[in-house]
Amino acid sequence: MTGSSLWKKLFSRIDEATELALHMAGATVRHRNPFEQLEAFRNDEELSEEFIEKWVLKFYMTSLNKLDAQTMEAFVTASKEVTPDVVRHLLGDFDWRPRIVGAYFAAIKGYTELTDIIGVHLLKSEVCYAGSGYALALATFGGDQSIEYLKMYLDFYLNRKDLWFDQGSVLAALYTISPTEHNQYLNNWRKYKSDKPYSNLDNSIAHMIRSKEVVKQLGEASS
Repeated sequence: MTGSSLWKKLFSRIDEATELALHMAGATVRHRNPFEQLEAFRNDEELSEEFIEKWVLKFYMTSLNKLDAQTMEAFVTASKEVTPDVVRHLLGDFDWRPRIVGAYFAAIKGYTELTDIIGVHLLKSEVCYAGSGYALALATFGGDQSIEYLKMYLDFYLNRKDLWFDQGSVLAALYTISPTEHNQYLNNWRKYKSDKPYSNLDNSIAHMIRSKEVVKQLGEASS
């Protein structure tokens, strides 16, 4: 089933095969939210196997705050060739794997023109796993537009204790841009994590800071 078909069936009545495809793509928790009227960027066609082989498979299972030397070099090599159009195609796929890689490359290359695409994906949270990548990209971009997307996310998702999404990563991203505005969410964070003993904001902040340092190193090495 193609990515474009999955987009259309995300909230409709679906058969068992579609349900499995959605789950494998990362749509494990489907929820209603106030951002449904926002139009998310979508690809018109499915990504080719060649495209996925080149731009996704080496990168999607990595954590930027602890890259080994081989993966670091692969990111540098790819970053010298990647373009905004490639990143748009990554972000426009349904699956979380291309999306998180697209967020990584957007951060590394400083493609701030993709802020709206990434910000809307973050707010809608249609697939799991990619949210930390969106948060990292917005943290790297900085500026009022990124702050606004992060705050919109926190205003809603910190009040949804039933949704264990990317609240920690987003709050950490906000901290790296604007500690003062981050502090305004600490009470809501404490309420949100009251039944989540393994949610550690200090660790999330440390990971975000380290990831931003690596993004900077990759950007400099590929320029």
